[in-house]
Amino acid sequence: MKRALVTGGGGEIGSALCRKLASAGHHVYVHANSTPARAEAVVAEIKASGGSAEDVCFDVTDPAAVNAALEKLLFAGAVQILVNNAGVHDDAVMPGMSLLQWKRVIDVSLNGFFHVTQPLLLPMIRTRWGRIVNITSVSALFGTRGQTNYSAAKAGLHGATRSLAAELASRGITVNAVAPGIIESAMSNATFDRETIERIVPMKRAGKPEEIADLVDFLVSDNAAYISGQIISINGAMI
Repeated sequence: MKRALVTGGGGEIGSALCRKLASAGHHVYVHANSTPARAEAVVAEIKASGGSAEDVCFDVTDPAAVNAALEKLLFAGAVQILVNNAGVHDDAVMPGMSLLQWKRVIDVSLNGFFHVTQPLLLPMIRTRWGRIVNITSVSALFGTRGQTNYSAAKAGLHGATRSLAAELASRGITVNAVAPGIIESAMSNATFDRETIERIVPMKRAGKPEEIADLVDFLVSDNAAYISGQIISINGAMI
């Protein structure tokens, strides 16, 4: 049984990722920060279905808190599957964007990636097997009005994905990014009505969190051992 950590595991996409990885036989650490009850609920659901999971709570923007939490996880052995899913929106057009809005989004998505990933690498390398998947966004591929901070953070993850993949390729570790388009969630439902989705998505619908989870499940499997350094967008043919 491999051990998997999913950051932002309590949201719609995160919980789907956790359930899928648990159903594949992995022990899943369901991460949360400000909403620990949601992570606890996902863990309870997984256990009720016969899976193995536990919740873990820390702020990905706080390196000391991250290190303290990961040190406890690593005491039991390497975490060989990491899905960097934590991220936040704080939208505004650039002329009206505050420095706090810019820093908050960059800090969670990009600095959080470093804080969580870096401490897990040497233990993972020693096992000669690992899978890292970074959840980004279609916004990083073509930009979205009002999301300069979010697009910049996720595009930064694309560069980090490619560079880290090259660094780890000889160690049996793959690193890929999955860039979702419009996915069914409370946030997207509040932003995009059916008419808008049918206009901008050629498939005429939003994606499902489970469809993201299915792709990630494949990327962390042995069947995807030769896929690394790739940015795979799942977006209903938007681009």
